[in-house]
Amino acid sequence: MTSPNLSKRADALDALRGFAVLTMVLSGTIAYKILPPWMYHAQLPPPTHKFNGNLPGLTWVDLVFPLFLFAMGAAIPLALSGKIARGWDLKKIIVSILIRFFLLGSFAIILQHLRPFTLNPTPTSQTWWMAFAGFFIIFFMYVRLPNSILPWLRKSLTLAAWTLGIIIIANWQYVKGIGFDLKRSDIILVVLANVAFFGAIIWLFTRSNLWLRLGFLGLLLAIGLSSNDDGWIKWLWNQSPVPWIFQFDYLKYLFIAIPGTIVGDLICSWLELPDRKDESYGNWQARNFYLIVLLSFAINLILLIGLQGRWVWQTTLFTAVLGLSGLTLFKNPGNGAEKLLSQLYKWGIFWLFLGLLFEPYQGGIKKDSATYSYFFVTTGMAILLLIAFTIIIDVWQKRSWMALLIDNGMNPMIGYMGFANLIWPILRLNDWESKIIDFTSTPVMGFIRGVFYTLIVAAVASLLTKLKLFLRT
Repeated sequence: MTSPNLSKRADALDALRGFAVLTMVLSGTIAYKILPPWMYHAQLPPPTHKFNGNLPGLTWVDLVFPLFLFAMGAAIPLALSGKIARGWDLKKIIVSILIRFFLLGSFAIILQHLRPFTLNPTPTSQTWWMAFAGFFIIFFMYVRLPNSILPWLRKSLTLAAWTLGIIIIANWQYVKGIGFDLKRSDIILVVLANVAFFGAIIWLFTRSNLWLRLGFLGLLLAIGLSSNDDGWIKWLWNQSPVPWIFQFDYLKYLFIAIPGTIVGDLICSWLELPDRKDESYGNWQARNFYLIVLLSFAINLILLIGLQGRWVWQTTLFTAVLGLSGLTLFKNPGNGAEKLLSQLYKWGIFWLFLGLLFEPYQGGIKKDSATYSYFFVTTGMAILLLIAFTIIIDVWQKRSWMALLIDNGMNPMIGYMGFANLIWPILRLNDWESKIIDFTSTPVMGFIRGVFYTLIVAAVASLLTKLKLFLRT
């Protein structure tokens, strides 16, 4: 077996994050109304896309957000362990966590204020130009410029971008004449900010005690269940001194991020192995790795088809048989990579089975409002995808196959705002969008349109990553 890539960066985790970002772009750019229900959120079926909170199911679109949350959780140990290794004290680390909370929170508010349909529900040419300019304003507000640029120039560009952005947002007249509003924010980014903050704090104080971290999940489960009934817990759960940036309900997504931190710990331990150069001496045959990759993708596909089709007990039984049978592929791990994959698989199967056992509860698996089954099933699915990506990148050394995903995962916020504030304005200002829509009015072409837009966004993010221009969020 070939020895794996000895990079100190978790490329497979970047690839998973990039996959989440690009599938998010794809889900937002495919044609509406005309595609099958499994091409949209399970609770927003075509053709009306009217929200139905009583409709259970799981589609690939529902998987996008938990994949990103999981990757964020897994990245916490990698980021903070590096700071601890460099000698940062507890106070300095907590300050860095607070700074990240501010960056993500402010990004959520500023981006929402500069989105096309926020600027004007019926966008004009001026609206699209402002949205287009907003991309570059936000870019220079948050970009980490290369050290080759003079420090005074880097600071001047950042200060100028923040000043210009604040002036525009403060003076723009939004809908109903209401100007800047802290409550006008991107809810996904606000949730990410809260998960990043609380997930990091929890990991920091439980990094040496896994049982304590799992115990916190138990406490969170008890609080979540009790918050549904009258009493002091429900009252407290619905309180917040700053509801525009924090609500207790956001903490439920720690059910994905905290298991992610456990995986992050495993990856950290593997990356720090002193004998990784001897990874070629493993016990598994090449066939094992091919079967593991196939198994990982197959279980995810079965879950998406079965849970969306509502063949719940059949899906649970089939997944259990496949999952338990798959344990034979992970026997007697020899080197560090094999031991990592074995540990990841056991955790993935555990969370997956836990989620399937929760499936009948709360009316079946749902993204909105998110059920416990949704948290745990998607966590298991994320781990299985991570296993497949790890084999492709680190065992087979086919990083080039995943380069586009890795680049986008290293610079995710470019992809997050790339379509609405860069590609879309260009299409509208040149009157290309209407022609493209007319040409892609069939289901197949409507999907290809989304793929085309996604690849453009991916190429932009990849280029900026190669130029080492990263957004600091």
